[in-house]
Amino acid sequence: MTTVSQPLLSISELQFETAGEHHTRSVPMASATDRVGAVCARLRERRFASVSEIVVCDDAGTLIGLVNIEDLLAAEDETRLNELMDPAPPVVKPGIDQEHAAWQAIRHGEASLAVVDDQYRFQGLITAQRIFEVLLWEHDEDTARLGGVVAGSTVAYAASDEPVPRRLIHRLPWLLTGLVGAVLSADLVGVFEAKLHAHLILAFFVPGIVYLADAVGTQTETLAIRGLSVGIRIERVFWREILTGLLIGLVLAAMLFPVVLWRWERMDVAFAVSVALLSACSIASTIAMALPWTLQRLGQDPAFAAGPLATVIQDLLSVLIYFLVCLAIV
Repeated sequence: MTTVSQPLLSISELQFETAGEHHTRSVPMASATDRVGAVCARLRERRFASVSEIVVCDDAGTLIGLVNIEDLLAAEDETRLNELMDPAPPVVKPGIDQEHAAWQAIRHGEASLAVVDDQYRFQGLITAQRIFEVLLWEHDEDTARLGGVVAGSTVAYAASDEPVPRRLIHRLPWLLTGLVGAVLSADLVGVFEAKLHAHLILAFFVPGIVYLADAVGTQTETLAIRGLSVGIRIERVFWREILTGLLIGLVLAAMLFPVVLWRWERMDVAFAVSVALLSACSIASTIAMALPWTLQRLGQDPAFAAGPLATVIQDLLSVLIYFLVCLAIV
């Protein structure tokens, strides 16, 4: 008995977007000793999902080869299938990722792809139409991911063409969160009103601290969303981005300290502003990494939600950090 010789691809045993979702058993099947004339006669007896390949199996249901329909129709009626079949066609397990399965067929120049179990028992055939559907779906998904849209290009097209009321529904809730954050920020500043009355100079640096922390967070957030869109896990870049945010805060604080000291001649204020800037930038990087990851895990698109939400949290923390540092130093 001839068996399939090449190793099975077993990249994933998950049953999500796998080859097992696309195969069909509604294909012509025959044995190796069947003759071409008899097989062609059986093809006329019923309708199949695909007749591009004739599946050749033994009595136990083990796949031993495939016969291309063109070769079958060109052969003499008395020719046996074992003379025409490919005894080692490309095969995959049901659990393999659908994209890898499709590319396996393309690389071997096959019109279809056989799915078999661990004992090479035939499970079904992935037809050419399904292979092209998978490749088109994966192409759309990859293109959408490169654009930062996780759900797919169809969602991207819909978002571009949707009417104004739908646009408001998608965006306004996150911006209303920012409005709430603005009110809370004002209340937070009010808590330190007495400190501001005593040292009005402290109010000069609030916009700068908030802006720089936001800018650092936005850079990190953009990197995180871009990475998620192409399948890069947050864990791969988390600590490097945290260290980068810390170093950026350190550099900015070191540059700001002499400027504040020179312009306002207040050592305590210069030191407080620098420490607050360092702390705010470091925390902004952490928030900007954690939020996109959390939103994706919750099934939300980070491209819509992460920006407004991160801004609210970063602004509140930046203001709080700044005044707490000022209370301790100034």
